[in-house]
Amino acid sequence: MPAASTHVFHRQLQHTPPVAVSGRGVYLTDADGKRYIDASGGAAVSCLGHGHPDVLAAMHAQIDKLAYAHTSFFTTEVAETLAAQLIRTAPPGMSHVYFVSGGSEAMEATLKMARQYFVEIGQPQRTHFIARRQSYHGNTLGALAIGGNQWRREPFAPILMPATHVSPCYPYREQRAGETPELYGQRLAQELEHAILEKGADRVIAFIAETVGGATAGVLAPVPGYFKAVREVCDRYGVLLILDEVMCGMGRTGTLHACEQEGVSPDLLAVAKGLGGGYQPIGAVLAQKKIVDAMRDGTGFFQHGHTYLGHAIACAAALAVQQVFERDQLIAQVRTRGAFLQTLMQGSWGDHPHVGDIRGRGLFWGIELVQDRAKKTPFDPARKVHARIKKEAMARGLMVYPMGGTVDGRYGDHVLLAPPFISSEAELTMVVERLGSAMDAAIAAV
Repeated sequence: MPAASTHVFHRQLQHTPPVAVSGRGVYLTDADGKRYIDASGGAAVSCLGHGHPDVLAAMHAQIDKLAYAHTSFFTTEVAETLAAQLIRTAPPGMSHVYFVSGGSEAMEATLKMARQYFVEIGQPQRTHFIARRQSYHGNTLGALAIGGNQWRREPFAPILMPATHVSPCYPYREQRAGETPELYGQRLAQELEHAILEKGADRVIAFIAETVGGATAGVLAPVPGYFKAVREVCDRYGVLLILDEVMCGMGRTGTLHACEQEGVSPDLLAVAKGLGGGYQPIGAVLAQKKIVDAMRDGTGFFQHGHTYLGHAIACAAALAVQQVFERDQLIAQVRTRGAFLQTLMQGSWGDHPHVGDIRGRGLFWGIELVQDRAKKTPFDPARKVHARIKKEAMARGLMVYPMGGTVDGRYGDHVLLAPPFISSEAELTMVVERLGSAMDAAIAAV
């Protein structure tokens, strides 16, 4: 479809993407009949693949009963059931769920919840957030302000609220020679403590982090003990811990919540993508009891809201997704398939001259590309290696999630993989084969 013939305001305005017409399992098919393996789940969304019959049936059943009821008038059975399911499987201390329509909305809600919590308990002087460089928390203004994605932030910087950004947990590039992973994590926690004290311990609302970094830096998994040390620092100064698991949560890393592997429970936890698997727009904030109690015992009202909060069909889709997870033991399968994928990638690219790092957990992986492996030198950003890889992968019938600016917002290229939980070993093998061919072709053309 030529760009001049569309009236859709596409992300890229100089060309129109292929028209997707159907999806089944791990495949999407375009209007020309070409099939693509969805090895990134779109943007780590399609955890059950496409066209899952149980999710479609749940959505149809909900449509037949009730499509929409505004939450200022009603709750719905399906929203109540989904909330109960999520709290049953939540990190310790969570008591309530706030439903929204996506990840950016979820993160916006955490900012307002955290701020209002301190207003309710008589600490209105707390106004500041601390987050991390090379993080991504969404594209709405609040989420963009706390995020550390420089490319996305730059055009809007004059209208963003101020926030402090500390170092990411990025051992490939920032762990010092001779420094153990544990000592590296302690050093980062000390940096956070210094930032809190520099801003004023009684002025900081929260520290915000992706449990496993996602799109911006290409799947940064925390070193052992990092989040426990961070939790201790936050508790020392009465600062809330907000974890963003929009991309890495809901089974993606091999446990339902990525923070389970870190042994910590946040005060607020944002989830989205894998919550509803792309079948409907939905996100959620899981909140600790103390935050809900403070609002209930104070004003009794969370001063926030959207038209489509708790949308019945979205809740029905998400509930079905979570039920399939449990019935088919898919999160355990994420661990076994993830180990298989890791072995494939290490065997294929472990000695590749332009693959600097292969990192991840479960079915969530990042491949950082470099011009010089020994020196970890990134490619010239003008070469747009990540964009070339995406083009070559699409030509081979493969969807992956490449991005630039991995290192500092300008330099660096990576490819993110987040295949559906239902992927077979044969399908994962095809992913690695096609991606390897695409990377080689893209780099050869640089």
